[in-house]
Amino acid sequence: MASVVVVGAQWGDEGKGKIVDLLTQYADYVVRFQGGNNAGHTLVVDGKKYVFHIIPSGILYEKKTCAIGNGVIIDPGVLLTEMAELAEKGIVVTPKQLLISANAHLIMPYHQRLDVAREKTLATGKKIGTTGRGIGPCYMDKIGRVGMKVGDLLDMALFTDKLQAAVEEKNFILTRQFDAQPVDFDKILSQFEVYSAQLAPFIGNVSVELDQARKKGKHILFEGAQGTQLDVDHGTYPFVTSSNTTAGNACIGSGFGPGHINEVIGILKAYTTRVGEGPFPTELPEGDVIGDALQQKGHEYGATTGRRRRCGWFDAVVASDAVRLNGLTGFAVTKLDVLSGLQKIKIATQYRVDGESYTFMPENIRKAQSAKPVYEEMAGWEVELSDIRSYEDLPEQAKSYLKRVEDLTGVAPMIVSVGPDREETLLLRNPFAVPGQ
Repeated sequence: MASVVVVGAQWGDEGKGKIVDLLTQYADYVVRFQGGNNAGHTLVVDGKKYVFHIIPSGILYEKKTCAIGNGVIIDPGVLLTEMAELAEKGIVVTPKQLLISANAHLIMPYHQRLDVAREKTLATGKKIGTTGRGIGPCYMDKIGRVGMKVGDLLDMALFTDKLQAAVEEKNFILTRQFDAQPVDFDKILSQFEVYSAQLAPFIGNVSVELDQARKKGKHILFEGAQGTQLDVDHGTYPFVTSSNTTAGNACIGSGFGPGHINEVIGILKAYTTRVGEGPFPTELPEGDVIGDALQQKGHEYGATTGRRRRCGWFDAVVASDAVRLNGLTGFAVTKLDVLSGLQKIKIATQYRVDGESYTFMPENIRKAQSAKPVYEEMAGWEVELSDIRSYEDLPEQAKSYLKRVEDLTGVAPMIVSVGPDREETLLLRNPFAVPGQ
């Protein structure tokens, strides 16, 4: 039995979906533990492209059990649409395959309305770059102890009472503070009565299910959304998401004891990208020849929003932060193939801020935004990597690049991705291979 956590080691969009899909073949359970449909996991299987926003990407395996933990916030309409789209591709999601925590919170229509209204009031340069999907306001209600939970859908009388109070409060804020249109109580109630009937068979206690699975010796894979530098506590605040994206939340967001975690894998793109606003020390601005080449060759557009991703050189400061904050035991390096063809490749080893050196992200947003990377340069390689199926066959320069990442962070790669397809992946060490078994 092994329990493995997969987290993003940068600002998200590192390719977690593909790595989770790869590791799912060794797991019995796949658990999503935080975030909402502001995240997207993209993977390509047998030439088919799949984009997941809420459902764990392990759902592509028929005999695996997927769980959505209590740390996830759920837009029922998006979840049901995702299930319908999978059904159109021949993948029918059943209650045996998907379990939704009754303790997860619901994204309500007024959360989305508030999200958009609040972002509009922020001045240029102060905007967070929210996706407008209601993520922040939903987590605010959760912490404020006035949220709507998935389990409330199993008791529509309770749901109705809570909804009445919520709509009255949110409409006051929408109309008085933001001069926005109110939401309609009757319309929301009618909509969620339908959701209740459709989702009820999937709702249960994820914590109990996982504990029973652990005692039976099952392998469990936990997948997070976004990345370490978007963590609401440890990221580049306030340009972060509204939840804890680091590995510790795998336990909190699923009800699984931390003493049972065996491995923590950080997904690390071979260069760095970021969507939305916020600090990005190694960014190559739009119009930079190499930055544009990375963006185009790497198809760097957000899986959820379609927004162009900002691209830059690999940042060892960000990677080292991820090692410390998550307790990483290994890296999965993705999109190494995108660097093919570059004569020289740069790695940021530290920052300079106000004349001082930093080997970690500076302690406030002003310093983070003014940080200047200190680079070292390495030789690139010409060989395209998509046909390579073993580490030994990688160009020596690519091996040197991976070794330098290991030296700078203290953590070795256990997986290397050399292309978008499931087969274009080198598994150097299997985290589910338990010694002695």
